[in-house]
This record gives sequence, structure tokens and C-alpha cells, in this order.
Amino acid sequence: MESVGFIYQLFWLLFIFMFLFPLIQAQTLQWARERIIKSIEAKNNSRVITLIHRQESRSLFGFFFMRMITIEDSEAVLRAIRLTPSNMPIDFIIHTPGGLALAATQIANALAEHKAKVRVIVPHYAMSGGTLIALAADEIVMDHFAVLGPVDPQLGQEPAASIVKIEQLKEPKDIDDQTLVKIDMSKKALKQMHDTVKHILMKKGFSEEKADFIATELSQGKWTHDYPLTVNYLKELGLNISTDMPEEVYALMDLYPQPSGIPSVQYIPQPYSKEFKR
Repeated sequence: MESVGFIYQLFWLLFIFMFLFPLIQAQTLQWARERIIKSIEAKNNSRVITLIHRQESRSLFGFFFMRMITIEDSEAVLRAIRLTPSNMPIDFIIHTPGGLALAATQIANALAEHKAKVRVIVPHYAMSGGTLIALAADEIVMDHFAVLGPVDPQLGQEPAASIVKIEQLKEPKDIDDQTLVKIDMSKKALKQMHDTVKHILMKKGFSEEKADFIATELSQGKWTHDYPLTVNYLKELGLNISTDMPEEVYALMDLYPQPSGIPSVQYIPQPYSKEFKR
């Protein structure tokens, strides 16, 4: 009977441990992230705000969820900006595939209005709405191989710029009513995004002519929506790009692990000297 009681107690201890371990692990990660954020703030005397989206490890019926910019994100960012003194710089660390245009526009406008210096830091990529946010910075800090992306509006899964071109391919009498509505919406979306980008860039000191050129280049469907805009190209556009990436940012990204399982990438996690020989 004693052995049965021991096994019963061991079972419940194991159950409690398995229940608490993920919570402890998550809290430990959160503390580690906060330590790095505080170290960046102390180094630059700035407010650090992060917007980092990784693929969720949870799934439903086999489908993984990709996190995107949402209204909840914009509400949290706006609160953080409101809590920041107007004379305190902001370091905004972003890693995102994009998301809701409304939410990204709210964040971009709030950053553009901030009186002190705003740095948007892109360790890997900030596509679509993430790029719109980056355009609100006084300086965009990117890893040399990091990328931004076009901000052309999408209607569902369809690019607005491509929908508008239907008018050039068909006579009006051959276009159904539903498509005509989509064309009208696409024209409005393209103009709205162009004007939004232009307005943000002019707030950051660009001339009207230069802001109009950059807005047209990025928002009117010149490329596919996932086309990578490189550091060199962005510099040629006239954006203030730096590749002086703080090492603390890479350490912070390591604390946002991808879904666990068999790793796709593996290497010895230490730097090698230039003199290294096998």
C-alpha cells in the first residue's frame, strides 16, 4: 500500500510540475527580455518599444497561426508613446510580416509626431505595415541583410494595383458590377496609402517632391507585395538608413524562439576568429 501511495504522490507531483513548467519558462523569458530592454534604454537614455511577431507554435487542425499587426498592438504602442516624455528618444524594435493597415497607420502617425528622435530598428524584416511604421522614423537601423517591403494596399488576397489594371484590359461593358466596385475601392486604397506615406515623410522633413516620389515608388504596386527592399535600395531612395545594429537587439531576438521541434538550422553558437583553421 505504501508503494501505491508513493506512486500516487509522484504522479501528482509530476502533473503539477508539467502544469507549472511552461508558466515558469514563459515568465523567465519575459524577465530576460525586460533585462535587455532596460539595458538598451540605459545605454541610449531612450524608451524601447518592441513589436515582434513570430509564428505561433500552437495550431488548430494542423494550421499554424502567423501573428500580424493588430488593433491591440496599436493600442498598446500608443499607450507606450503617451507614457514617454516628448524629449525622450524612442527606440522601436520591429520584426513583422505586416498586418492591419489601420493599426500600422496609427502607430506610424504617433511615432512621426513624437518630438524627440525616433529610431526604428529592424533586425530581420519589417514588411508591409512594418515598413509604413519604419518610414515614420528619423533613422532606420537595419541589419545589413534585413529588408523592408512595399506598402501597396491589398484587397483581401488581391493587390489593389492589379485590380485597377483590369480597366486597361477590358472594355467597361465587359466588366461585371462586382469587379467595378473592387476597381473603385482599389483606386481609393491606392490614393489613400500614397497620401498617408507622403504625409508621414513630410512630417519627417522630406520635401513634398521627394515625399511624393518615395510614396509613389513604395505604394503603387511597382513590385509584388512580398518583394524585399534592401538596405542599398532604401539608401538610394534617400531614406536615413544605418547598419549599426546594437548587439543587444540580436540577443533580444534570441529570446523569441520559433516553434520547438527538430531544428531546421543548426550551427556551433559561438563566433570564430578570422585565424580559425580546421
